[in-house]
Amino acid sequence: MIRPVTLVKPVLFVAALVPVGLLANGLVNGNLGVNPAETLQVETGIWALRFLFASLAITPLRRLFGWNRLVQYRRMLGLFAFFYASLHLLTYIVLDRYFDLSGIVEDIAERPFITFGMLAFALMIPLALTSTKGWIRRLGRKWQLLHRLVYFSAIAASLHFVWKVKVAIGEPVYYAAILAVLLGFRVVWRFRPAAASKRGRPAVPSRQVTTPGNHG
Repeated sequence: MIRPVTLVKPVLFVAALVPVGLLANGLVNGNLGVNPAETLQVETGIWALRFLFASLAITPLRRLFGWNRLVQYRRMLGLFAFFYASLHLLTYIVLDRYFDLSGIVEDIAERPFITFGMLAFALMIPLALTSTKGWIRRLGRKWQLLHRLVYFSAIAASLHFVWKVKVAIGEPVYYAAILAVLLGFRVVWRFRPAAASKRGRPAVPSRQVTTPGNHG
């Protein structure tokens, strides 16, 4: 008999493909609005952010509630973030710039939201390439240090979204606020042992779990 827990990964994998399936269906059937290219760019970008934030949320959930099993899904969430970010970039290159490399370079140099978007994607590349167990063994302690690039990638991605929309309210700001909470938790947790010791109470160290995608 298959235990329910063994079904979580395949179910999560299939669920993570649903957005791209719906977009593909909408494209084929002409249901992506008056500007399908814009819809594809926006939706793939938002889903990249969602999966990236979901991977970042694993550590707070594990530390606050002891849900250590969530760690095994972080690598998959991170790779799906890279997958949707790749689609986001591809729609820009193909449907927006029509493979005009000089135009793309000009955009990166002159349009800040493109600059931050490219930076966010560039920082995700080494994370995706070194997400395997083999790379974890090769890099040792350097692996976890390298994978802290995910924080900078998430910040750049959020700035990319906010700068593109150019509004101080709405969805981009909500995502920026979520990121602030996720990163703020890590700052508070890092200084928690020191604060506890100053108050004369013993600090309980958090147990580290070495798994693919463990960026703390």
